[in-house]
Amino acid sequence: MDNYFDDFRMNIKYYREQMGISQTRLSILCDCGTGTIGGIESGKTKPSFDMMIRIANALQITPADLFIRDSSRNKAAMKCYLKKQFEELLEKL
Repeated sequence: MDNYFDDFRMNIKYYREQMGISQTRLSILCDCGTGTIGGIESGKTKPSFDMMIRIANALQITPADLFIRDSSRNKAAMKCYLKKQFEELLEKL
């Protein structure tokens, strides 16, 4: 079960950084204390279901996206794949 929480908290950080916002800004968007997001990302605090929904909404993703195993690696692999596909198409042109 800890692996799910680790994936969850790392995905929060990943999506937050993709949006270019700080933990403090995400806390404001989620209407929670300024240390709450930091506590979740560090693994010291486990959020309620309501907080999970607020985090997802603030990050403009679905709650399910927060539980996808290591989103940063999945997206990086997809980027690499698409880049390769486009390069091959460009060479054919």
